[in-house]
Amino acid sequence: MLSEPSAVTVRATLPVVGAAIGEITERFYAGLFAAHPELLRDLFNRGNQAAGTQRQALAGSIAAFATHLVEHPDERPDAMLSRIAHKHASLGVAPEQYEVVHEHLFAAIVEVLGDAVTAEVAAAWDEVYWLMANALIAIEKRLYEENADDGSLRPWVVTGRVEETEDVASFRIRPADGAPLPDFRAGQYVSVGVELPDGARQIRQYSLSGAPGAPERRISVKRVRADEGTGALGPEGEVSGHLHAHVREGSVLEVSAPYGDLVLDDTDAPLLLASAGIGVTPMIAMLEQLTLAGHKAPVTVVHADRSPAEHALRAEHERLAGELPDAETHFWYERPEPGHPAERTGLADLSDVTVRPGTHAYLCGPLPFMRAVRTQLLAKGVPARDIHYEVFGPDLWLAQR
Repeated sequence: MLSEPSAVTVRATLPVVGAAIGEITERFYAGLFAAHPELLRDLFNRGNQAAGTQRQALAGSIAAFATHLVEHPDERPDAMLSRIAHKHASLGVAPEQYEVVHEHLFAAIVEVLGDAVTAEVAAAWDEVYWLMANALIAIEKRLYEENADDGSLRPWVVTGRVEETEDVASFRIRPADGAPLPDFRAGQYVSVGVELPDGARQIRQYSLSGAPGAPERRISVKRVRADEGTGALGPEGEVSGHLHAHVREGSVLEVSAPYGDLVLDDTDAPLLLASAGIGVTPMIAMLEQLTLAGHKAPVTVVHADRSPAEHALRAEHERLAGELPDAETHFWYERPEPGHPAERTGLADLSDVTVRPGTHAYLCGPLPFMRAVRTQLLAKGVPARDIHYEVFGPDLWLAQR
């Protein structure tokens, strides 16, 4: 992996670069968007840029990759790279864009660190960058080939809309040209692109909330409000707000091929599916797939939400779990409502939830929820390798370690 001379240099300079990586990524994005404003308008999530979360995610991934190279020189952090590559592929990222990123990232490094960036230091970190970039390019190439995908979004027509809760709507979609539906695995997502009133083409990812094999696909979209982290550009998330306000049966959306690495292993092991809020969507697809496959092993379903009324797809959640031969559900609500006396109050707590030996766990929801559940699962003896997760939006897990 990393050459020995570069490993020595990176190990010595990692504390300095790590301490400055936040400023480096801030300067990087400023330079990138000044030179290529079309990237901010038509590719990058403007809400995440305004909130600073994309900078944190980039900083975290670079620091984590470099740390892994020097601490585990004979291994590659494939789980982290796979998650990033799936997101990139859903956006249609191309190999030549890594050259553009390299140019502006290293300009930012020199700008922030100045004379500390000797020729030796620059060469070592250049090696780190291209090890990461070339690994991502290779994974993305394979993903495009597997999906017979050229990276472009294609028109899909909306065949139906259902209001699941006050803030969640489901949209049923199919290819506008009548082409066969692309295969996918339960837990995956698609990118959806829309043109906004200012002419920008913004793209977001939404989990497919039904199992493969249906005659249509379904996405369930939560309207992001300003107090929920990414509404810095206005009272609502740009794309979720647009979908809720303007998309009806007959509307046409630009949709990518399916991507995402939070997919069920081909195993008969006990499963735990844990979600919170709109993180329920990939779990619904997984549960439906399990029922269709006649899964016999135990399945533990965990969900946390603000209230029963805000629990999107709740009836489906309960029904699908009830169709499995050995499943139990545990729902927590911060604000219980009359008529739901059996529900638990407060945040999810697995203290009295049975976690069987050999359990494989799948998590999706806000980062604090997933961190808490993962910690409890580790304490109950579930190996880290058997705990899988999906982050909606920039992956800040690495940035906050």
